[in-house]
Amino acid sequence: MTIDYRSDTFTRPTPGMLEAMYNAETGDDVFGEDPSVNRLEAMMADFFGKAAALYCPSGTMSNQVGIKVQTLPGDEVICSQLAHVYIYEGGGIAFNAGAQVRPIIGERGMITAAEVAAAINPDDVHKARTSLVCLENTANRGGGCCYDWEEVLRIKAVCQEHNLKLHLDGARLFNALIATKQDPTAYGNVFDSISVCLNKGMGCPMGSVLMGSETFIREARRIRKKLGGGLRQAGYMAATGIYAMENHLQRLEEDHLHAKQIAHALLEKNFTGHMLPVETNILIFEVIGDWTPVSFAEYLMRDGIKVMPISTNQVRMVTHLDITPEMVARTCEVIAGMN
Repeated sequence: MTIDYRSDTFTRPTPGMLEAMYNAETGDDVFGEDPSVNRLEAMMADFFGKAAALYCPSGTMSNQVGIKVQTLPGDEVICSQLAHVYIYEGGGIAFNAGAQVRPIIGERGMITAAEVAAAINPDDVHKARTSLVCLENTANRGGGCCYDWEEVLRIKAVCQEHNLKLHLDGARLFNALIATKQDPTAYGNVFDSISVCLNKGMGCPMGSVLMGSETFIREARRIRKKLGGGLRQAGYMAATGIYAMENHLQRLEEDHLHAKQIAHALLEKNFTGHMLPVETNILIFEVIGDWTPVSFAEYLMRDGIKVMPISTNQVRMVTHLDITPEMVARTCEVIAGMN
């Protein structure tokens, strides 16, 4: 038995999801004629209280399209130095939008309103024009941590004061919603654009949705086409998103519980150093003493348990749809036997 904690992108479609794919109504989405895509986009826009939505193949594409629409070449984008849009999207902000990044150190991948205000460039021809702020919730490299909502509102106020747009990389926003019991429409009211992934905790094989105003999505559709993201009979994939929204949202609580159970087992061991607070489905922790992240991963692999070294002293583990209570129990048992 293989137990894969490397990412929540390793999930496989459930039997119900496969059936939804098989029975999906499809058409040509470039012509706007795929009923399943249209239904998913309307469902997502309504869920978050936005006017319109656009189905994209990946979270990187939906982020990059959203950034491109809201910036001009030579502009500057503010985000955390640990933000996915900055370190894991292949330099896409520079390549696709022709903009540069002002990375903020922040804490656990999150930034504050005061830090955003201090990073905004003055109206000076020598400086890049600050035009966009990007937040990530949950913050991947912050151990799946969730933004404090009052801080988000303060950041929004700074953006409004300086005429900046606010984009949310909500790759794991569903995890944040379940953990904090927040109203998703609150996000729609605050953020100018929102990207959410269906291919992580929600368990879909692919797909991300970008949301915003009707004008924003009209331009986003044009940019998606330029990036090669024009979709044809995408309804087979969109059907998985519809199924996930109807069946997989509340079960994210189980992933969060599993992560906390594994965290408890790790914290019992003297080889576990600093662990970031476990708020959702991601564990990031140091290994110390005779262990390195690589040797730790190799040891667990002997029992078919896959984890991901992410630095010279840190390991990441992510719980997800395909991790069962029995797998968590077996993992904790193996950890308990380590010295």
